[in-house]
Amino acid sequence: MNTTRRALSATEVVTRLTQLNGDSAHGWKLIDGAIEKSYSFPNFHETMAFVNALAHIAHRADHHPDLAVSYGRCTVRFNTHDVNGISVSDFDCAARVDALLA
Repeated sequence: MNTTRRALSATEVVTRLTQLNGDSAHGWKLIDGAIEKSYSFPNFHETMAFVNALAHIAHRADHHPDLAVSYGRCTVRFNTHDVNGISVSDFDCAARVDALLA
């Protein structure tokens, strides 16, 4: 079985969420069966540059988030639809998205 395509247990999700966020007070949150984070930008151009870079990550990983995009904000939600839960793939992609702004 591909371990990236199984739903993680609640304990595994909490552990990985803590590892992903580190000391960040504005990190990823567990919301309605997905991990979610909002990113703020000073203008629409920078928001869209982030969205395009994120799209490249998602395409290469073949793992696509739900996005809510507005003028200076992008909210990203990852979950794994084919396992009806949160998988390792969600956390891997979330870390790659965070790395865009590191």
